[in-house]
Amino acid sequence: MAYRVSETDAARIARYRPASGMETPRFSGLPSFMRLPVLDPTAAAGAIEIGLVGIPFDGATTNRPGARLGPRFVREASTGTRMVNHATGIAPYDLAACADLGDVPVNPVDVAETCRRIEAFHGALRAGGIVPLSVGGDHLVTYPVLKALGRDRPLGLVHVDAHSDTDDSQYDGSRLTHGTPFRRAVEDGVLDPRRCVQIGIRGSMDAADERDWACSQGIRIVTMEEAAARGLPEVVAEARAIVGAGPAYLSFDVDALDPAYAPGTGTPEIGGFTTREALYLLRALRGLDLVGADLVEVAPPLDPSGLTALTGGQILFEILCLLADAVAARRP
Repeated sequence: MAYRVSETDAARIARYRPASGMETPRFSGLPSFMRLPVLDPTAAAGAIEIGLVGIPFDGATTNRPGARLGPRFVREASTGTRMVNHATGIAPYDLAACADLGDVPVNPVDVAETCRRIEAFHGALRAGGIVPLSVGGDHLVTYPVLKALGRDRPLGLVHVDAHSDTDDSQYDGSRLTHGTPFRRAVEDGVLDPRRCVQIGIRGSMDAADERDWACSQGIRIVTMEEAAARGLPEVVAEARAIVGAGPAYLSFDVDALDPAYAPGTGTPEIGGFTTREALYLLRALRGLDLVGADLVEVAPPLDPSGLTALTGGQILFEILCLLADAVAARRP
């Protein structure tokens, strides 16, 4: 799919590109997401269209911690990505001006305060016309991002994960955990549950009715077993129909992958997607009106090999391609 880019836009976009691996080694220099320029977010409005953001917080995890280090290690791993998606032909840095906007200044010991900071940070990006691509952190971080982006109209959602994350509360009534973000977002009216689809859900449950609330709201849950039986082309076609033409958000939890491919995550579940299947799924979402996305639950201390961070960095590039394509499609 080709988009027309004006000379003015092309000149601006050209100022915000990764350092070329053909000119300087990809292992050199200070690491940033995709080797992109690093900008102060307060100066980014009007300059860039996609901002890559770290959210180094795992204070809401209920199992193994470590995802607070996800942004740092994914930054390092992402420096190995190049300029063009070989499968789709998307060259994201030709379509949109991109930059690394650093990390949200989280409070590692205060969940509610961190949520307020994440929402404020992403609200400022939205006000400046910047599409966020965020890297967590545990999955609670998606909730305040959705609050910022869905403030004026509820969003659709493609959620790729092993877990539905629609619990009401955990551990003596805690309502802000990495198992509750999408329930809170629906309750706040920033997600339209009838335009939400969750793909890859699997694993043992705490109770037989654990997913009943999500289904009762209209959220479509595609279990891993159903995805395997029907095949990804059919599943993605249904997902696209559910989300429709309206604005939507993409959230990818790395535990959607089988732990053979991503062992460094807090709550691994066997029987997940292969990396090849994940690439197919993401590429097949091209054309959705995505207004933001995230990659979460990469926990580097749980994978000394670095495989999970490497996988996260390359999945991040695939998501960036989708966002750049969406930005170009919306451009007048």
